[in-house]
This record gives sequence, structure tokens and C-alpha cells, in this order.
Amino acid sequence: MKICHGFGCHFQSQLDLGAADARRISAILAAGRASPHAERAAVSKAVQYYESRAASVVGVRDHAKSNARQWHRRGQMDCIDESTNTRTFLLYLERRGLLKHHTVQRNVTRGFLIDGRYPHSTAVLRDRSGEKWTIDSWYTPTGGPPDIMKLSQWLTRGVMGVR
Repeated sequence: MKICHGFGCHFQSQLDLGAADARRISAILAAGRASPHAERAAVSKAVQYYESRAASVVGVRDHAKSNARQWHRRGQMDCIDESTNTRTFLLYLERRGLLKHHTVQRNVTRGFLIDGRYPHSTAVLRDRSGEKWTIDSWYTPTGGPPDIMKLSQWLTRGVMGVR
């Protein structure tokens, strides 16, 4: 799968997840079979594993909340890179039947400056009840736990760049 980095997918690196990766990821997701809540906790751990693997290919661990000074630097990721990479990985999980309680949705963006919020994007899962959940890894450095919260809550946040 392609790993976007350098802001707006300026650079792309290829990550090949092999059999050992697939076994590890399956084991992580198996812990989440009991409920939607447990599956989201497992998704968090799986995203952390995936990001660490991606960093090994890119060769750089990105900083939390990479700012515009990081533009076009290999390995640094804006929210477009982060949300694209996370969604790509979530689709990998979905295609392999590892998501039992959620389906992958399109990425969502909030904010447009005149409302006091910087534009910010995230990956989204929908549980069987219809509730949508964000999987937002931009706020932590590579391999850190992504923010997972209801989309309705996430949409109200981010005023003046605050989490």
C-alpha cells in the first residue's frame, strides 16, 4: 500500500505488509471482536502498529501536529497524509474481514478558517448502530494512539488549532 507523506501526499512510499504483519494485525483485531467499543480499542492498537511499520519504510517518524514549516519534508505528514494513510489501512482491515462491528467511511474535514478553525481531516468508521467515529492520528507522533471519538464531537472541536 502507498504511504503518503510530505504534506498532501507530495511523496509516496510503498509499504508491503507480509504474512507476519497480517498475523500480527489479525491478532490485534481479534481482541476487539466482543463489541464495537472493544473493536475501536483494537483499531487504535492496529493503527499504531501500522504507523510504526510505515515509519520503517519512510525512514522518518513524523512529529505530532506537523506544521507548515514541515511542508515537502520526507516523512512529515499533514492531516491529509495522516487521514489518507489511516483510511487506506482501515480499508485493508475491512477487505480482510477483520472489522466485525464497523465499516470504513469517506474521510471528513472540518473548519474553514472564517469559523476560527483550521481545516483538518480525519478517517471515519461507522458502527452498526449508524454512529460515526473518527480515527485521527495527526495529534500524536508516528505510532502514537489516534484520537477516537464520535464524529459529532470531533466536528465541534479544533477552534484556534486546539485539539
